Amino acid sequence: AVRIVAGRWRGRTIAAPRGMAVRPTADRVREAWMSILQNDLPDASVVDLFSGSGALGLEALSRGAARATFVDSAAPSLLSLRANIAQLGADDVAIVHRMDALRFIAALEEHAYDVAFADPPYHKGLAREVADRWRERAFSRILAVEHEAAEAMPGDGDTRRYGDTALTFYRA
Repeated sequence: AVRIVAGRWRGRTIAAPRGMAVRPTADRVREAWMSILQNDLPDASVVDLFSGSGALGLEALSRGAARATFVDSAAPSLLSLRANIAQLGADDVAIVHRMDALRFIAALEEHAYDVAFADPPYHKGLAREVADRWRERAFSRILAVEHEAAEAMPGDGDTRRYGDTALTFYRA
């Protein structure tokens, strides 16, 4: 299980999908991620790409984001995600799309969201791909991407390392 760190659902646990395909963000990394963005979250519209259990988007809602869109294509993730949204009573502020995240962002207009979280599977170049697409057309005012610390990200993002994991932040 994953614990919500702060905000209105602080301390509540949510279910993570079963299976090795899912790699939940470590609590300390998620905490760092949120503390870096804490001033950007109140009343924000957020999108959680490759959302898995939805921990990032739900944490953002807990900390005052106005609404969250969750995008994932894996059935087990969507099952956990929908259960977590229901358990927290977030149905009115959460939208779920069963779709490939790259296809989803390809259709977005500039600044469609205030904050975009992307936590793609490692070893597939997807973190870089999301960043490249954002740099072509900033579909959010802020993009925050989790990736392997060894993976070099394009452009002039602000990268923070936490062991083998890194977060890179881009601001429009």
